[in-house]
Amino acid sequence: MDFQILIANLTNPTLLFFVLGIIATLVKSDLEIPASSSKFISLYLLFAIGFKGGQELSHSGFTPEVVYSLLFGMLLASLIPLYTFFILKRKLSISDAGAVAAAYGSVSAVTFVAAVTFLEAQKITYGGHMVAVMALMESPAIIVGVVLMMQFDKERRNEISLKSVVQHSLTNGSVLMVVGSLAIGLIADAKQAEGIKPFTNDIFKGFLAIFLLEMGMITAKRFATFRQNGWFASLFAIVTPAINGCVIAFLSQFITHDIGNRFIFAILAASASYIAVPAAMRLVAPKADPGLYIPMALGVTFPFNITVGMPLYFLIINATVN
Repeated sequence: MDFQILIANLTNPTLLFFVLGIIATLVKSDLEIPASSSKFISLYLLFAIGFKGGQELSHSGFTPEVVYSLLFGMLLASLIPLYTFFILKRKLSISDAGAVAAAYGSVSAVTFVAAVTFLEAQKITYGGHMVAVMALMESPAIIVGVVLMMQFDKERRNEISLKSVVQHSLTNGSVLMVVGSLAIGLIADAKQAEGIKPFTNDIFKGFLAIFLLEMGMITAKRFATFRQNGWFASLFAIVTPAINGCVIAFLSQFITHDIGNRFIFAILAASASYIAVPAAMRLVAPKADPGLYIPMALGVTFPFNITVGMPLYFLIINATVN
């Protein structure tokens, strides 16, 4: 592994604010981000990602590579929860296995943002259509996870409406914001869009740092509950994302030769949702334990990806550049 890239990633200010959040909780500081401010920042990040992606997509157009990328992303979001569910149900209940599988098949918008920041540090660009790929990967994973729960949990077959699952996964606030912003960025006049560029670009990293500060505090608070679930959850939350990320870092060369796009594919495959999926699971799988799947995604997988995972996937991609 290129340790210079690893060190540069570990000393990234946004990541250091994440660490500060963990420290603040461990020392029982009264530091906190107001809930209303936190919600605004998360919506802002999704808005900025979507709008910038739409602008980039309007310049590049819908090429065959864009179409293949969208289909590849949706395929990943369907296959990952499918294979992970059968591993998970050996140790967990059907509801928990389905919820965790959905979380790991879906994606983390914040990890996507961290990946974009990583690419910017390396002065590598990526296609705007990758924002659309991220948005489209949310729903299939949720739907597959719920279908598996319906298939294997006979008691709940009549309690879950697939129609409500599909509707909720498509109208979830985070999904709607990023998809809507993408569409607006796509059709917006380029000259007028320049007027909000300072808002979407210049202050982006500052808001990301504050958001990761809160993520660090949330992670530390939930980790104690997560540890009660034993070694299996911890091992799964590291090994599965690492395998997914490494495999897709290699296979993505058959979809695109762009290093930035391949890196985004790898990080999307390796990430796990702790926003959209928990919101959906509260509706369709109330028996699933949020004290398990949220800390797995946020407390283990997220830190792993932004510290070790990203340099590792980047190394594999560079090793397989044609």
